[in-house]
Amino acid sequence: MPSVRIKDHWREQHLFDRRALVGAVLIVLATAGLIARLFVLQVVRHDYYADLSQGNRVRNEPIPAARGLILDRYGEIIAGNQPAYQLEMVPEEVPDIDATLAALVRLGLIRAEDVSELTRTIDSSRSYDSVPIRLRMSDEDVARFAVRRFEFPGLDIRTRQTRWYPNGDLAVHALGYVGAISEADLKRIDRAAYAGTSLIGKLGIESAYEQQLHGVNGNREVLVNAQGRSVERQGAFVPQMHTKAPVAGEDLLLSIDLKVQRAAESALAGRRGAVVALDPANGDVIALASHPGFDPTLFARGITGAEYRELQNDIDRPLLNRALRGAYPSGSTIKPVLGLAGLTDGVITADTRVYCNGVFTLPGSRHVWRSDKGEPRGMLDMPEAIARSSDVYFYKLASTLGIERIAAFLAPFGYGQLTGIDIGGEKPGLLPSPEWKRKAFKRPEDRVWFPGETVNIGIGQGYLLVTPLQLAHIAGILGERGRRFRPRLVTGTRDAAGRVQWLAPIEDAPVKGVSAADWTVVIDAMVGTTHCARYCGTAAAMFKDAPYQAAGKTGTAQVYTVAQNEKYNANKLPERLRDHAWFIAFAPADAPRIAVAVLVENAGWGASNAAPVARKVLDAYLLGPDGKLKPPAAGSGSAPATGPAPVPAPQQPGPAPASSST
Repeated sequence: MPSVRIKDHWREQHLFDRRALVGAVLIVLATAGLIARLFVLQVVRHDYYADLSQGNRVRNEPIPAARGLILDRYGEIIAGNQPAYQLEMVPEEVPDIDATLAALVRLGLIRAEDVSELTRTIDSSRSYDSVPIRLRMSDEDVARFAVRRFEFPGLDIRTRQTRWYPNGDLAVHALGYVGAISEADLKRIDRAAYAGTSLIGKLGIESAYEQQLHGVNGNREVLVNAQGRSVERQGAFVPQMHTKAPVAGEDLLLSIDLKVQRAAESALAGRRGAVVALDPANGDVIALASHPGFDPTLFARGITGAEYRELQNDIDRPLLNRALRGAYPSGSTIKPVLGLAGLTDGVITADTRVYCNGVFTLPGSRHVWRSDKGEPRGMLDMPEAIARSSDVYFYKLASTLGIERIAAFLAPFGYGQLTGIDIGGEKPGLLPSPEWKRKAFKRPEDRVWFPGETVNIGIGQGYLLVTPLQLAHIAGILGERGRRFRPRLVTGTRDAAGRVQWLAPIEDAPVKGVSAADWTVVIDAMVGTTHCARYCGTAAAMFKDAPYQAAGKTGTAQVYTVAQNEKYNANKLPERLRDHAWFIAFAPADAPRIAVAVLVENAGWGASNAAPVARKVLDAYLLGPDGKLKPPAAGSGSAPATGPAPVPAPQQPGPAPASSST
């Protein structure tokens, strides 16, 4: 008979009780662990997690600092600020950036051509940074976005300050402009310092002094809801919001005199050219004009591709800063310095008379260098040769000196060198020499320096190139009899508290080795250029009845090479192949307060086309409302010659923006 197993109830009960006990113990331990964890979270680390929870509903927003003002020497605003609406995006809060940008294009809030650049800028930015999408919005743009706001999470309209240029294109090549922060900018700037900032200096003073103008951004805490929108409270919770005020950028006090700047640009109206005027006693740039120019507001509001292409493709090249970057043959403006070289090296004296018959040839050469039919003939000494601008005299002088002595003498005046002005973009021009030619050309036959090239240097032609800034600087050195001051546009700064700090001028090494008598000979010859005494200088007609005595020199720079058997006839040449007109001057001649260089492209004679421009600039600076010479201003050097400018209060806002050879 098979055995039958009888159920053991006691054993089963014992097993159940043991399992229940283990389960109870585990539950107690888990409960104790949970309580302990809650204690840690709620009590021990309460402050830490309270801060974290606060961070979920409190957003830290940057407060951009107001950009510093830019003022002329009398306190007139050249660049200021005004409020504007701006569309901004926080990338991490946007579900689909590409779709969002496409929707903004359909709404007409951004341009399709800007999408790729915006995408690169967004990708280069930190996900939690606010990225400007549209710099200036009209009331219509704001309204069009507001009614569709719910479709664009992560985008909002902010009120920001934008750059305001009350004078349009006046002095734009000195001032520069600001533009939207680009992908390239993000790679070189401190992103934290620029959080919430949409504009950065791109050119000129705006770029060179970006650090001083930018200021220090602040920040504020803002309570937000689950959608990221700012709210005043969340239920009964009203947190303590903290704000750190920004520190406005420093104001820049310029040496530019807007009255003189307007005179220079008005005199250039309708022509291509440049004017640079500076104080030879300290290097302060009084006017820096390059014409034509452009309105910097185009870049501050966000220039369109079509607008930029129009500027870039304009045959008159309005984006080119001719004052700093335009390199031209100097023409006859070189003659005073070359005359000094001849006197200093003893190859000629002031009284040495040279026969000028309108032509010059080198021994053994069939090439003929000719002078214009209007130039002087007969026996000429150096003062008359400079004042009446004899080419033959200086052909002979250059040939006698030789290129090595010429190059060595011209270098201390700054030919072929940067002046060191306090904004970027300057070109050094070119001071040629045999050594330079050996390095500049590849073919051995092109590396040889020919005597005829030295002859060309005698009247500022050939390889020699200068900029208008360089020639104004050289005119200042002549007026100061060898003293050299580095050109500068910024003479002082003013902080947010209104404290002004004037900057000391920088004096460079002077021109040495020239005697006082030789300086006097050349300066008197330049005075003869603008006056009639025993002879009339080339610019005497332009300075007739001037209430001050100016020392000047006319110049004409050849653009088109005339064949040996041809005659130059401007009327038969295209306008852009005609000669450039030059004029340099300083005044008053005995105690210079201003030195000026004028270039008018393709205008012909310097006497009739550049000298009148210089006369207007000199008059604007030296004469009072009554047309009489103003007395010299007290003080110079660290502060503008006119003394501390009566600048307005710090961060004074602009008006409110609208809705939208001789």
